[in-house]
Amino acid sequence: MTDTRNTPDAAGGDGGDAFVAAFNAVGADYLFCSSGSEWAPVWESLARRHRDGLPCPRYLDLTHETVAVGMATGYGLIERRPQGVLLHAAPGLLQGSMAVHGALLAGVPMVVASSESTTYGDGPGQDPGGQWYRNLSFVGGPHGVAQPFTKWANEAASVHTLPTMITRAAELSWRAPAGPAYLNIPLEILLEEWDGREAVPVAPPGSTHSSPEEVDLVAQLIREADSPVIVTETAGREAGGFEALLAFAEAWNIPVVEPDSAVCGNFPRTHPLHAGSDIGPWMDEADLILLVNCRAPFYPPSRRPSKARIVVIDEVPQRPHVVHQVLFAERYLEGNVAHTLRQLTKRAKDAHADETAVAAATARRCAQEERHADEQASIAAVEAKAAGAEGIDPVLVAATLRGLLDGRDAIVVDETITHSRVVKRHVQTSDPDSYFYVQGGLGQGIAVALGVKLAARERPVVLTIGDGAFAYNPVIPSYDAAKAYDLPLLIVVFNNRVYKSMNLNHRRFYPEGAAAETGEWLGTDLHRLPRLAQFAEPFGMHTETVDAPHALAPALERALKAVAEGTTAVVDVLVTR
Repeated sequence: MTDTRNTPDAAGGDGGDAFVAAFNAVGADYLFCSSGSEWAPVWESLARRHRDGLPCPRYLDLTHETVAVGMATGYGLIERRPQGVLLHAAPGLLQGSMAVHGALLAGVPMVVASSESTTYGDGPGQDPGGQWYRNLSFVGGPHGVAQPFTKWANEAASVHTLPTMITRAAELSWRAPAGPAYLNIPLEILLEEWDGREAVPVAPPGSTHSSPEEVDLVAQLIREADSPVIVTETAGREAGGFEALLAFAEAWNIPVVEPDSAVCGNFPRTHPLHAGSDIGPWMDEADLILLVNCRAPFYPPSRRPSKARIVVIDEVPQRPHVVHQVLFAERYLEGNVAHTLRQLTKRAKDAHADETAVAAATARRCAQEERHADEQASIAAVEAKAAGAEGIDPVLVAATLRGLLDGRDAIVVDETITHSRVVKRHVQTSDPDSYFYVQGGLGQGIAVALGVKLAARERPVVLTIGDGAFAYNPVIPSYDAAKAYDLPLLIVVFNNRVYKSMNLNHRRFYPEGAAAETGEWLGTDLHRLPRLAQFAEPFGMHTETVDAPHALAPALERALKAVAEGTTAVVDVLVTR
């Protein structure tokens, strides 16, 4: 990373200057800010730097905490480096906490900061304001609030340690398992005089590797296996992980399962070795299961494979933030995942001299190609049925998107629930960093997609979202960010006018209950919502509502054209289920 130590600050300043100098040295591209009164010292420092032509991270003025954190998450999914997020006091931290927790689950590095007062107006210097005394402060400080949903949380108690605390937070957030770190920076610290001491750059994480002996043992297990399978949730999140997994699976001819819990694209869904999203068929068939960045492969957790030996390939297999985790591992390879996969790929050459191993690999490749061909035929049949239906089936929406996005190098961000399997199965993304599933709770999808677009401006970004999830999003602040920072998205709403997953659970738990008898399904009806595309109209965005199959493809084509021309497009598709 470029060393951008802030020598122009040698004359000193205040805590705001220390803050900006630190994030500049850290190498943050952006400060994602949901405004709070504590950030005036930072704003003043940025204004001076802009006036004087000094380097600093780009500042984004955002009008909702979820938008600020979600955009940092989306940006981090692509760039994989820590950025700065500024929230307001403990209430702003609470408002953004779901998105911060989502970043933790997605493994995205960032430094989140907010503030408190330590003097409540009774100390020397400038008056922090009575709001801190009356209603903004929490017992124990906001860093105590942040601890359950961040990787690390602490207080910067001195302006003189503030820059190095920011460096430490960034380094902690970047190292495995990556995730958000939180700093409570009291307003008095931001207003305090700073001596201008040098801010410390962040060094990228060093590499960790499993030993050759450990890798050799796992290679031997693969060589001896008749029916191995790879299961992965986040191999594609690691730098080079997508490509390394593809080479590894091809070298050994091992099928790859991406379970429903997969949070990103890890393997080409069109590849013959892609074995779908259901680990069920392998629970009795597999004799070796390779869990590659897979935090929760079996559900319920006690559901153990009948005969398979289990190897875990993960830099940090036991995730401290996961409440309950069962892997049944016999062996761990805990080095850098992409490096480990490359080492195992090299060892596949040794197996080529073993006729028994070659025969087994050839047989499982043929068997998997037959399964893949059957799956593709099933997909085609389902899509043909959807194309002939009266209304718009969700399958038709996903299949139409696949056709329109072909060759465009698009990125799909998904925040559907009941349609998530449809999106994965029928959109069929096949490239690195081309698919992400929003983590940690509904209501973040537009913001995450905006962050992805910020990091990949040259690529079309499509958000697929349910009507229920759409209603949870801070829509107006998200549209404001899209407009203000020229981040055009295609938003496709799968609108079935119901909280379907909630309704399905009610029916599953009480199949013959009072609701089934009377038809009184509470907590699920969304028919009362207005047309969802209309919320974008005041922002001058392209909007369409579609309720007929023949109108779907033309509407999506017009929307993609609008996005290519720089305008966010919202297509509200009224689906039949």
